[in-house]
Amino acid sequence: MDDRANYKAAKELLAKAKRVLVSGHLSPDGDSLGSMIAMARMLRAAGYDAYATADVHALGKPGFLEGVADIIPVRRLKRRKFDLFVYVDCAAPNRLPPEVRPFAEKLPTLTIDHHATSVPAGAASIIDPSASSAGEIVWRFAKWMNWPLDRATAEALWVAIITDSGRFAYDSTSTGTMRAACDLLKYGVRTAWINDTLYCSFKTKSMELKRRAWRSLHIWKNRKVAEVTLTRDDFREVRGTKADAEDVIEIPRQAARNEIALFFYQIPDRTHETRVSIRTREPHDATLLAARFGGGGHLRAAGCTVKGGMAIAKRQVRKAVKEMLSGKMKPAEEPPKEKEAVPKEKDVVVPKEKDVVVPKEKEAVPNAT
Repeated sequence: MDDRANYKAAKELLAKAKRVLVSGHLSPDGDSLGSMIAMARMLRAAGYDAYATADVHALGKPGFLEGVADIIPVRRLKRRKFDLFVYVDCAAPNRLPPEVRPFAEKLPTLTIDHHATSVPAGAASIIDPSASSAGEIVWRFAKWMNWPLDRATAEALWVAIITDSGRFAYDSTSTGTMRAACDLLKYGVRTAWINDTLYCSFKTKSMELKRRAWRSLHIWKNRKVAEVTLTRDDFREVRGTKADAEDVIEIPRQAARNEIALFFYQIPDRTHETRVSIRTREPHDATLLAARFGGGGHLRAAGCTVKGGMAIAKRQVRKAVKEMLSGKMKPAEEPPKEKEAVPKEKDVVVPKEKDVVVPKEKEAVPNAT
């Protein structure tokens, strides 16, 4: 198949649809929320009856974006009917909100993602692990489709890109990333205001969670590993959510000579689980460590959930970290593929950058309204 086959398959899928539901992963971050809002807005501008869905109580800092008011709360999906499901920035259907998963199972599905561990699913998939963010891929597809953008949509994509690229500082930042950013600036993106809102303005409960995390800081293995912890009691006492602790992982990452940063936390729910955010520096692969516990993500940023309490989780993860530092950790064996998975002719190959057709500047997109 041609390298453009993935875009064509997605276009054909959209041509058969009228009512579209767009979702991202659980507890959406800036990339997930920004991408789904932008996708829904562009689909509506193109004539579709399209809506994004999420747990509106767990949007965190990116919840200031225009378009949040149009999001359908996941609890109100039961009475809604759609004929196409699109999910963005989600490595696998089991990372979708529980209320959304039935739509992924029953409807024709388009997947747009950039996780290294992403699983092609549905009728069409646009997956590029080399992209800085799902937002960058959504922008590419929008330009190829010649969809109109406006300021609110551009700002949603801007937030998607800067949050997952570390404000253009991470290894995943490429010329394609900067090309997308330059194009978005044409629509009047309020860069200074967005930066101030995301990175220079925090609620009291968020600051209290950070204070507690700082107090838990533990550095070991000759300063190569640093970790912080937040317990269920921490979240309950502060009345905070995971969204209020979104950037806590940056605390252990700031330690000099750090190679592996860990954030152990337990959200106030009834499960007996401990979640772990992972950040690494060369030569360590964060997905390798996350995969040991059934998780996934990116080369330098990943996450997983460990069955068990905090003490059990720390013991198991620390053991795996020592194994990684010694160079003895091997990739997990891939499970055998089912014969009746996604039909081969509908599988999609990510296009090379040279094959992404971006209209000339004077023909690209109408001015922001």
